[in-house]
Amino acid sequence: MSYLPSVLLAAAGVLALIVVLIRTVRVLRRFRRASSMVTVNITDRTGLLKARSAGLRVAIEQRRRPTPEQVALVTSKEGGH
Repeated sequence: MSYLPSVLLAAAGVLALIVVLIRTVRVLRRFRRASSMVTVNITDRTGLLKARSAGLRVAIEQRRRPTPEQVALVTSKEGGH
């Protein structure tokens, strides 16, 4: 019966290892989900920022070089005033 404490201790160790592994897997799963949500959010915001900067570039370019229609509206006597 001298081997019984060793077997019980080994079984308790294996059980503790299983519990720790299950908890670790759960935490990693939650972390992966949160990380994925952050990545999607950052990607969306980056896309919006790129769209806004492109819109600003177009608006600045239009102010620098107006189209003939815009020039005609500004120079005509009836030009929308």
